[in-house]
Amino acid sequence: MSIRLGFFDSGLGGLTVLRRVLESHGGVPTIYLGDTARVPYGSRSPSEIRAIASEVVAWLRDQQVTTVVMACNTTNALARDVTEGQAGVPVVGLIGAAAAMVRDSRVGVLATPATVASGAYRESIEALHPGTLVVQQACPDFVPLIEAGDLGCDALRSAAIHYLQPLLEASVQSIVLGCTHYPLLLPLLSNLLPESIRLIDPALGVASQLDALLGKPVPGGLDQPLALEATRICVTSDPQGFADRSTPWLGQRPKVEQIALQSSVEAL
Repeated sequence: MSIRLGFFDSGLGGLTVLRRVLESHGGVPTIYLGDTARVPYGSRSPSEIRAIASEVVAWLRDQQVTTVVMACNTTNALARDVTEGQAGVPVVGLIGAAAAMVRDSRVGVLATPATVASGAYRESIEALHPGTLVVQQACPDFVPLIEAGDLGCDALRSAAIHYLQPLLEASVQSIVLGCTHYPLLLPLLSNLLPESIRLIDPALGVASQLDALLGKPVPGGLDQPLALEATRICVTSDPQGFADRSTPWLGQRPKVEQIALQSSVEAL
């Protein structure tokens, strides 16, 4: 069977993972599902997140993907067992990849409320690096503001200043971007933080984990336009709006199609 990667997230955020993988490995066949009808996941209950994960994985399985990439930290934290139990193929997640990238003894984590409440990042980092101080910060406003599309708005800057303050007070040496939407804020966060604080993007760790499946990274991939010819991008609502909002990050306007998922879990 030929390789076909299946990515899923609640919306735009998972594109940061897709981009890192395509930069490293070129035009590998991929399917991306953004569940835009039910974004954000991070404010939902664990039972809702697990039900959504089950439904999304069933859809990806029907598309005959050969590996599932959980391009969503919230489902990774609360429904990895559901995904692994139903995918029928290997599953790659973000939290373990990020923990493996930690090098410091004082680490901050920015994440959704659901991910923070799960404690998954703290547990994973402490398991790999005993004695590490892990300071978690829930960021409920980030995903809705990012999905709205104006990454330069005052509301985002104010939210970032508020969420970073406890991490700065704890003198963290690095910060994990514990939601796949957050790498879209790299310019803003870098502007607000001292240069000494390292920002950790778990998507880079996922791309590295896929080296065993996809081979060595493509030389010069970061300098080349993304190869989207073999990528199918699907959403559960507003395909044209999603294409518009994803264009700045992907460097081109993708073709986006709308698909239907049947579930008792409704939009917020």
